[in-house]
Amino acid sequence: MTDQPVSSPSAPASQWNIPNAITVSRLVMTFMLLGLMSATDWWITAAVLFIVAAISDAVDGYLARKWNQITTLGRILDPFVDKILVGGAFIFLTAQPESGVTPWLTFAVIAREMFITGLRSMMEQQGIDFSAKLSGKLKMALQSVTAPVCLLSLSRPFLVWLGNWAPQFEILRDVLLWGTLVITVYSGVEYTWRAWVISRKSASHIQVD
Repeated sequence: MTDQPVSSPSAPASQWNIPNAITVSRLVMTFMLLGLMSATDWWITAAVLFIVAAISDAVDGYLARKWNQITTLGRILDPFVDKILVGGAFIFLTAQPESGVTPWLTFAVIAREMFITGLRSMMEQQGIDFSAKLSGKLKMALQSVTAPVCLLSLSRPFLVWLGNWAPQFEILRDVLLWGTLVITVYSGVEYTWRAWVISRKSASHIQVD
């Protein structure tokens, strides 16, 4: 016996652990979600599935830190799955005009993700910590709220259930969409500025040496 609690292992036995298993399950849920979105009249189910998938993102990250099970696989797989979940949802929503999601909004979301992913990869290859900051976390949180709201706005039974509150719900959706656009662009600019500042500092150190 040891003094280490069984529920909180100090180190991962392998790349395949519970947090990574949750991440893989989120990937499966993402494909199920996209399948539901390609059909019709499954908007409420799709919204619920998106919410569950988004919650699992917070859970796997929490468990990985708590149990000290942060792995290379998890660091690669987790953001990859997040991008498929959010990007895929917005792409499918773009095909539904009543969702409120416009092509330029989806372009902004996907372009930001692709650019920052490449930028992060470049910085980390140089041994520079380029982990997520508050704006990036807020961006993901707002996108995770906006997508299911847009899905619910496509459900006629849900809007009928809201009754007189349906117009206000659609206003809320539009506000969230604009908020998503603003925080997505802002976080992209912030990360780019941060990378530029770090690169200048690194270059100045090299010149001094």
